[in-house]
Amino acid sequence: MEGGGNSVDETVQRSPSRAVVESVARAEGVPPEELRPPEYEPLHAVVDPDALDSLFGTRPDGRRRSGGSVSFIYCGYDVTIEANGSVTLESDGGVDPLDG
Repeated sequence: MEGGGNSVDETVQRSPSRAVVESVARAEGVPPEELRPPEYEPLHAVVDPDALDSLFGTRPDGRRRSGGSVSFIYCGYDVTIEANGSVTLESDGGVDPLDG
């Protein structure tokens, strides 16, 4: 290895379901672990988190999926998640694009 140093890749790919929970929690001003009943509905009450993650997961041959989006209502927000991981929340007050 040139330079004699160590290299660390700090890129962490969050699952789409985790990105949704974190985005809604941030919009609500609460930590993600507090986004739970009875105050908040669980994500699995509106969408299957495993199916959501699989939809945007890598293909069986290892290639990433190139496009697509899914929209649903969660905790009072119209949530749209894109294949690139970006999450957009829309409430009665307008659109709040969040970097997934």
